[in-house]
Amino acid sequence: MSGAAVPADISGHMLDLDEDEDLEVFSKNISLAGSTPMPNSPDSLVNQFRLDEENEEEQQDAINKDIFITVDNPESHISAIETFIMYRVVTKTTCSEFDSSQYEVRRRYQDFLWLKSRLEDNYPTLIVHPLPEKFVMKGMVDRFNDDFIETRRKALHRFLNRISEHPILSNSHYFKVFLTEEELAPHRKQGPGFLSRMGETMRTMANSVRGLRSKLEEFDVMQEYVEDFSNKICSVDKVTQRIIKEQREYMDELKHYSSTYFQWAESEKELAEPLKGIGSCVERCSKETQEQVQHLSEVLVPALHEYVLCADTLKAVMRRRNNIQAEFEAKNEALASRKTDQEMWQEEVDDLADRVEQANNALRGDWSRWRTRMRADLKSALISSAVKNVDYYEKCLAVWETFLLSQRGGLLEQRNGEDAS
Repeated sequence: MSGAAVPADISGHMLDLDEDEDLEVFSKNISLAGSTPMPNSPDSLVNQFRLDEENEEEQQDAINKDIFITVDNPESHISAIETFIMYRVVTKTTCSEFDSSQYEVRRRYQDFLWLKSRLEDNYPTLIVHPLPEKFVMKGMVDRFNDDFIETRRKALHRFLNRISEHPILSNSHYFKVFLTEEELAPHRKQGPGFLSRMGETMRTMANSVRGLRSKLEEFDVMQEYVEDFSNKICSVDKVTQRIIKEQREYMDELKHYSSTYFQWAESEKELAEPLKGIGSCVERCSKETQEQVQHLSEVLVPALHEYVLCADTLKAVMRRRNNIQAEFEAKNEALASRKTDQEMWQEEVDDLADRVEQANNALRGDWSRWRTRMRADLKSALISSAVKNVDYYEKCLAVWETFLLSQRGGLLEQRNGEDAS
């Protein structure tokens, strides 16, 4: 921006920037008293949070990985009764269990749901990574909107890769079928029928009413943690959504604000330069705000909402574990009162005891794995958002610094001209 002279009649109302120390207020290279200078860029801030051990673990995971899955190329399919999106799923692998090193299939959302339900049925106390909701009611988001489809694609990609990284789920027959078979219809018939699912639901209700006779403290601690985590992550998710909404409203106000300054400049010739300068500053800050909102929407919100869904998944896993234990306790009590067929009942009770032990061990291992992953994911999203916030405020600050310096140049020119006269 040019350093045009500022008229004398308004110079008294402007900041006096003759002394260099006045500009120190606006400098990014500030230092706190008795401390080392603060970093000059967001990248240097982020480096303080990166631990060498974590980076080494991530590199080692990449080296050990033997299956790579990509979900991309969404296509809309229209039939006589419905419209849906099909995604391409490309798998590259060096696993000996696969007949080929690369597969390409197309899947719709219902296919992902089928895989998730099969995994939960066969591994009831393992934590299967959540899928995005089928419908989004808030704001009546269009399911065929490009942004919505891209957000879902990323979530589906993440879902499959989390399964591929799991030491047990990755070896599931259903997972292999999902990745390799062109058609899933023949395999869908192998799942539990309606009556079977109804029976499982009735047993769940009965067990919940009956309750557990003996509770293991470690699983009570897990349950309390899940409830607390769920409440906190839901609150943070809601507040973040509200902040984004308010930031969008602020961005719209900035756009209106900048246009007002430009219109004002057209009617005030003597004030035209500073008014245009402020209008330009506000306009640039509006663009920076838009980028910040986009970053929050694409990085922080998906991470938070993903773990809102994870909390629901964990609650379901805990219920299934409790149901297995409740069924074992009920059978064990029935055995004690039986006077006939005790041998047959004893075998069934022994089988249930093994199921309880397997369920407990599976949940213990997955619990530790899930918490490690959760902390890494949320830490990464929060640090990325913090870096973006620093970058946002630094850029906005630089915009206004530039304006102030241009006005200082204009004041100096005006004073030099007055002295010469």
